[in-house]
This record gives sequence, structure tokens and C-alpha cells, in this order.
Amino acid sequence: MRKFILAAASIAALTFVGPAAAQSPIVLKFSHVVASDTPKGKAADKFKELAEKYTGGKVKVEVYPNSTLYKDKEELEALQLGAVQMLAPSNSKFGPIGIKEFEVFDLPYILPDLKSLRKVTDGPLGAQLLKKLDSKGMTGLAYWDNGFKQMSANKKLIAPADYKGLKFRIQSSKVLEAQFRALGSIPQVMAFSDVYQALQTGVVDGQENTWSNIYTQKMHEVQKYATVTNHGYIGYVVVVNKKFWDGLPADIREQLTKAMKEATEFGNNQSAKENDDALAEIKKAGKTEIISLTPEQDEAMRKAMMPVYKDVASRVGQPLIDEFLKETGRSPMN
Repeated sequence: MRKFILAAASIAALTFVGPAAAQSPIVLKFSHVVASDTPKGKAADKFKELAEKYTGGKVKVEVYPNSTLYKDKEELEALQLGAVQMLAPSNSKFGPIGIKEFEVFDLPYILPDLKSLRKVTDGPLGAQLLKKLDSKGMTGLAYWDNGFKQMSANKKLIAPADYKGLKFRIQSSKVLEAQFRALGSIPQVMAFSDVYQALQTGVVDGQENTWSNIYTQKMHEVQKYATVTNHGYIGYVVVVNKKFWDGLPADIREQLTKAMKEATEFGNNQSAKENDDALAEIKKAGKTEIISLTPEQDEAMRKAMMPVYKDVASRVGQPLIDEFLKETGRSPMN
């Protein structure tokens, strides 16, 4: 696969038309792994619309959803090599390439609500994290929401003991591995595009995801139960190839920054609505029983996952965890 990406990068380098050739549009390939009708998919399409509008057609944005260009593990390498110019990977994806700090977003219950989340992503702490991407040949432009995660499986998940021995699909994240091991489950890293079939065939027993992802990927059709846990957050970091971005004319970069800001606001405003709508559709389909936890059951889940904070402190960084907790103003236990 690396040879393929290198070849694609070479072709991209040969066919890229620089700023001086004003008669030809600058092509910006934007690849992502989810469906077009998800919050991320809609935000990507909105960015395309605004970018082409604000640059007067000087930039042409090509959006490739549903892993049509690259699967999860291939995305970041392709971006770093210049085969694709823009991505919106989940926070978890940066850990395997050496920026482990982004895995702090994976800690269970660390972000209690959207207000707390926005304090982090829109503030100095969010900007500080984005700067860490520079060393990997990419520039961080924005944080996009997907939403808060729920648990699903083919058995009822109410108490921590219910998770024992079950195989759960996870994104590649040491924090998420620790989370499910704390519950006695068996975490299995798997590409997002492979989850439906894995659930359908029993390769894994369950998964964690937002309602919009569960619905658009039809996971609810192959999962008997889903528990409302809101235990974790899925978000994305929009990144662009640094060499490509720095090489753009200043006015073009300014127009694309404006387009990204507006697309981010649009996408994040859509996220909560999309998840509410998806939950309603899942209930309407009637194939998955939705389970709500009592306050006591919720507290038991939080308590079961607290060892994760200690387990991953050396990886993510205890000072960063403390900064997150200070920003949100809450302990994960309340």
C-alpha cells in the first residue's frame, strides 16, 4: 500500500498546478471514511461549496467519502506524502503516528457535555494540541463534532459485568483498549468501513459509536441492543498537508480559512440534530432495543472505567488530563 500511495503522491506532484498558473484551478482532494449524510460528510460538502465560492473557482475541492480513496490506516500516510491534501480523521488516529496527546479525547466521561467540549476545542488548549501536528507534516485547521458515543451488542448491556468476555470493535487507540479491558471485554481494532460486516458475521459482538454513525452504517440492523451511555466523544480534526497549505497564495489561504470556519460552525450545529434524528429512526426501525441506565447504573459504569485514567496517564500525559478536567470544571465521576 505504501508503494501505491507513493506513486499517487508522485502523480499528484507532477500534475499539481501551482499558484502561478492561474488559469488552472488548484485541486484539493478531501478524503474521509464516513457517509455523505453524516455530520462530517455534510460539513465536508459544505466546505467544498464555500471554498469554491469564496475563491471564485480558483480552488476545486474533490470530496471522497466512505473510504473511496483510502481506508482508516492509509489516510494519514497518504496526506503526509501529498497524495491527498485534506482529511478529517478522528482524534484517535493521531496516537499511532506519535501524537498521543489527542487520545485524551478518548478518555471515558472526560467531556461531560458540548459546552465543556467547546471550551477545550475553541480555547488555548485546543490550539496547543493542533500545533503538535506541524512536526508530522500537517496543519490542523478545525475540530468537527460527531457526538457522544453509545454502546451496542447482541446482549443487554446494563452493568459492567455484562461486558465481560465480549469482543468490541474499537478505533486504534490505547485509551480505548484500556477502556474495554477495564470492563473485561476484548477490544479489536478494525476499520470503520468493516464494522457492519464484522457485527453481522459475529467477528465482533459489539461496538461503540454515535447514533448517526450507527444509523448511517446500518449497525442497528445487526445489533439487538443499544445502551444510552454517552460515555465518550467522537470528534475529528480537519488536517491539511502542511507543504500544500503553506505553498498557497496568502489570499487563497485566507479564503479557505474562512470557508473552513463557516463549514465547521455548520457541521457542529448539525451534529446534535443528526444524532437526535438518527436515534428516532433507529427506534422507528424497531430492530434494536434502546436501554436507558438509571443514575445508579450510570455511576457503576463510571466507577468501572476510572482505572483507565491511571493506566494511560503516562501515555497521554497526566498534566494534559488535569488541564482537560480543569477546563471542563468537573470530575469524570460527577
